[in-house]
Amino acid sequence: MRQVVKRYRELSALDHFDLDIGEGEIVGLLGPNGSGKTTAINCILGLLSFDEGAITVFGEPPGSKDPMLKSRIGLVPSDLAYFEELSVMENVRYFAGLYESDKHRQKQWTDEAIHFTGLEKFAKFSTKKLSGGLKRRLNIACGIVHRPKFLILDEPTIALDAQSRNYVLDGVRELNRQGSTVLYTTHYLEEAESLCDRIVIIDEGQRMAAGTLDELIDLIDPTESVFIEFSEAQKEDDLYAFIRTLPGVVGVEGQNGKAIIRLSPPGHHLAGLLEALRSQKVAYASLHSELPSLNDVFLSLTGKALRD
Repeated sequence: MRQVVKRYRELSALDHFDLDIGEGEIVGLLGPNGSGKTTAINCILGLLSFDEGAITVFGEPPGSKDPMLKSRIGLVPSDLAYFEELSVMENVRYFAGLYESDKHRQKQWTDEAIHFTGLEKFAKFSTKKLSGGLKRRLNIACGIVHRPKFLILDEPTIALDAQSRNYVLDGVRELNRQGSTVLYTTHYLEEAESLCDRIVIIDEGQRMAAGTLDELIDLIDPTESVFIEFSEAQKEDDLYAFIRTLPGVVGVEGQNGKAIIRLSPPGHHLAGLLEALRSQKVAYASLHSELPSLNDVFLSLTGKALRD
């Protein structure tokens, strides 16, 4: 996707937006609601035309009529896409039939997709009787049944409990190991941190940044935050003045026996800080540190929380 522009009258849903996905990658596309993620996906799939720029998928434009191109692409939409009047197996078999006419292969694909998503016990269940987590699994089974080489998952874990989310994430990793290239959108930053090889941040239709997690963190002049609660009364002004002289300390703030100490670069100076406190016989009741995260990057680049 190169310099793609999509306008709705005076609104630019995509504003010269770039997106590269290498074979075998899991790429996260993150942005607040209304940022252009869904528009970008629909343009990639050929469901929307666009005004400027170029898009190729496996070397072909998204509007290609080549059935082989479409068979190499899979979509798991954020909205549940199946037939409620059909059973689990009937739904998956229907989607298999969109890509394969051979009945034997349809059944093989169906059985494999149901097994992959852990729906064997529910294969004959009416879709209406499934829990929310099982419905999400069925949504995934329908999207992957034809073994796509390029899989787009649009918020597949929305409204799921932690256990079901982990099941889905493990499934995405396994699909990637089996050869699927993945474009993944989510409103859960921790998912993107643990799952994605690279992350693209989009806001107001523009690409704000792209790279690995470490590369994105390097963009924002990050610091490590050390939260400490002292166990004894301290002369705070004298203590904070001492802490400010230590290597790597770029900021200290606190009151009433609690302090936040900022260290830069992150991950290098915590041991020195602890040793300095011990040398001064400073006792503390609790201490923990937080390294910079994707959330810090997102807020810095967009000024918004992801779930706004």
